[in-house]
Amino acid sequence: MCTAAAALCIALLTGCSIGTLSAGDEKGRVLVAGATGGTGRALVKGLGDQGYQVRAFVRDEKKARVVLGDDIGYAVGDVREIDSIRAALDDVDYIISAIGSTPSDKSNNPEAVDYGGIKNLADAAVGTGVKQMVLVSSSGATQEDHFLNKTFDNILIWKFRGEEALRASGAPYTVVRPGGLVNRPGGISTVVFAQGDTTTGIISREDVALICIAALQNPTALNKTFETFNSDVEGENDWPSLFGALEAD
Repeated sequence: MCTAAAALCIALLTGCSIGTLSAGDEKGRVLVAGATGGTGRALVKGLGDQGYQVRAFVRDEKKARVVLGDDIGYAVGDVREIDSIRAALDDVDYIISAIGSTPSDKSNNPEAVDYGGIKNLADAAVGTGVKQMVLVSSSGATQEDHFLNKTFDNILIWKFRGEEALRASGAPYTVVRPGGLVNRPGGISTVVFAQGDTTTGIISREDVALICIAALQNPTALNKTFETFNSDVEGENDWPSLFGALEAD
């Protein structure tokens, strides 16, 4: 990892605001796209709690600081602009994307964000030293007749195309397809991993964040796609067993 002085130089060259670094930082730096959303906020907090350096990729740093605070780094850019992503990836080890489109906004629609934005993130990651990209997608992504496609501008179709772009990019990846997202504390109910996109359920945003973070630096999570939901059982999750039981893509 770079020294604080080197990090400051990078910040001046790229427009990134670098959070405080310490000599003991060993887990690496994570660029979080979609950091100000509900899942993104849980990711930022969870990553910090587990010793990662966080860089939030945001369009408006001033607004983001109100939500996320001053203890993390920031990179200003837009997932629809690949050059801004490349600038944000200096000294970044991992990417976690929790971006989401706004179907009612033509400039922020599913094709531009859930597909185009993910493709840009994946393409920018290749050859830059990024070791893994974790994508928060959605269960139902393979179901073209899903009601969400009819209601929200084919959002799941575009999410699936974003997944496919990531899988084809050559970047090491993990694709997490959560069920219906709910705002309740995580780490209480265990989670279920499934494959085949035939099951449904709900899951806490905080648990989705915990899953994404557990996937980092975990070789048994690489190049795998899976759905996930909360179970009715309280307890701790056995991450090695959960990831290890999944089939690679």
